[in-house]
Amino acid sequence: MPDANDNTSQPIAPLRGVRVLELATMITGPLAGMMLGDLGADVLKIERPGGDPFRKYNDTLYSPQFVAFNRNKTSLVLDLKLKTDRERFRALASDTDVLIENLRPGNLDALGLGADALRALNPRLIHCSITGFGATGPYKDRPAYDTVGQALSGIASLAVDHDEPALVGTTISDNATGMYACYGIMAALYERRDTGRGRRIEVNMIEASTAFMPDAYLHHEMFGVCAGPLTRIASSHAFVFRCADGKLIALHLSSPEGNWRGVVDALGAAEIGDDPRFATRATRIKHYTEMRAALAQEFIKHPREKWMDALVARDVPCSPVKTPPEVLEDPQILALGAFRSMTLANGMTARLPQTPVLFDGERTSAWTPPPACPDSR
Repeated sequence: MPDANDNTSQPIAPLRGVRVLELATMITGPLAGMMLGDLGADVLKIERPGGDPFRKYNDTLYSPQFVAFNRNKTSLVLDLKLKTDRERFRALASDTDVLIENLRPGNLDALGLGADALRALNPRLIHCSITGFGATGPYKDRPAYDTVGQALSGIASLAVDHDEPALVGTTISDNATGMYACYGIMAALYERRDTGRGRRIEVNMIEASTAFMPDAYLHHEMFGVCAGPLTRIASSHAFVFRCADGKLIALHLSSPEGNWRGVVDALGAAEIGDDPRFATRATRIKHYTEMRAALAQEFIKHPREKWMDALVARDVPCSPVKTPPEVLEDPQILALGAFRSMTLANGMTARLPQTPVLFDGERTSAWTPPPACPDSR
């Protein structure tokens, strides 16, 4: 497996020469900056005294959370409360292409670094402002993290059991927001080639989260259905079952009738296939919970490997439910080269997910580890 620090070949870097100033913490802004850095942009991360809060998530200055979203960057400590550091920031902003910040509305204005001041300083600057709730409205001054974004946008309502509420899983709102921010920045960079002018791009977590799941709102708007945790799952014929060896298997049958018939055949459960409740896709959606219970009684009879062999032989979309350590050793993941080793700045070696975009069959390759600690002023 190649080492991410091996840059002996000319790297694929579509954004080579683009300079990015990142004044952002946690996930949304750092993810956008990292995505640009993965494509070859030169990203300078401005950290406050003490560093990005993610640095200390495991009582060090180099947590897994920080490493996950900050490769391909250098960093510099500036205290923008100090006049000398504000002047240094202005000098940097006057000679950069992109500024990414995820401060609350008004914070930069209070420092004399608001949108108008930055535009006057550098008319070519693409200034991406990421906020929790946007610059207007009754919630604009509230703090926001991923859970707040998931809750207000409706994402959480699709994943949380109302009777036994508990949050599970990974960040969604944070990641969607960072990706939409990168999307806007890329468009503005392309436009600037013709206009010579920058843009102020505004992305907020709530709108990014709602844009990430449009079908839930359309169920309501078109048919008056308030989507819940099982709405998409039932419509998609999606399942997770426990097998005899305790391992989990996932299926996503979608709409092709052949997928349903393939499962029935693999299970050798003709009685389920002949059940009038499950005769058509519409009736299977209506009786999803009963269908799931009937299938569960079959899957528990044999180990997962037996079911995987039977389902794959019938071209049924399925997969083992794998933990992150298992994913790292999966043969398909290894064949794709989806992860690569990186020697981190603290001397550790870790495998990180590759950028999942190939250019003429090749990946961007000029990776540098996240800075172990920010440079002092």
